[in-house]
Amino acid sequence: MTVSRRGLLAMSLPLVLVAGGAQAQSAGAGGGPGTISQFYVVLLQVMKQGRQTAFQQRYQTLAPAVDQAFDLEGILRVSVGSYWSSLPDGQKQTLLSVFRAFTVATYVSNFHSYKGRVLTVSPNTRAVGSQQVVSTTITKPNRDPLRIDYVMRNEAAGWKVVDVLLDGTISRVAVQRSDFASLVSQGNASRLIATLKTKVGNLSNGAISA
Repeated sequence: MTVSRRGLLAMSLPLVLVAGGAQAQSAGAGGGPGTISQFYVVLLQVMKQGRQTAFQQRYQTLAPAVDQAFDLEGILRVSVGSYWSSLPDGQKQTLLSVFRAFTVATYVSNFHSYKGRVLTVSPNTRAVGSQQVVSTTITKPNRDPLRIDYVMRNEAAGWKVVDVLLDGTISRVAVQRSDFASLVSQGNASRLIATLKTKVGNLSNGAISA
């Protein structure tokens, strides 16, 4: 697996998920760490399947876990910014569907093998206002660990991801907002929809049509 820091945009009693077994060593964690641990179990399954399994099958495996863990509409709304409120409802739904496909395809494309990797989820969170940040690391033998933090918000359906911080600092939502800004205008997100559809096709080598 080649996980690009740009492509995705002290731990006591950590939850450790080993790719071969895909099991959390410390059970019973709730809140944000519990949400991410459950997501990582499925992500490890996808990693274990690897490229010998069709992209579409891995996509279908991971998609429900993304739906469960992420507040995709909330992330998209912030990424689009002030133009969101002016978009027609139908276009909002189309954009959300394509953004979901883009998010899932990005994970499947980046996490395409496991080869001894260990995913670690810290049960210790740090508060940022009403949100909490869950720290995780992905460790490959003989390589520096990759840190991915998840900003979580407690919603009616439970703790949901509202941003992803690569290396603990680089906000994926901020990067997306910068990228999306030039592709959305008052009442029109057609260029952004087309761009995301193209990205999904490229990430999946044409296996997924958003």
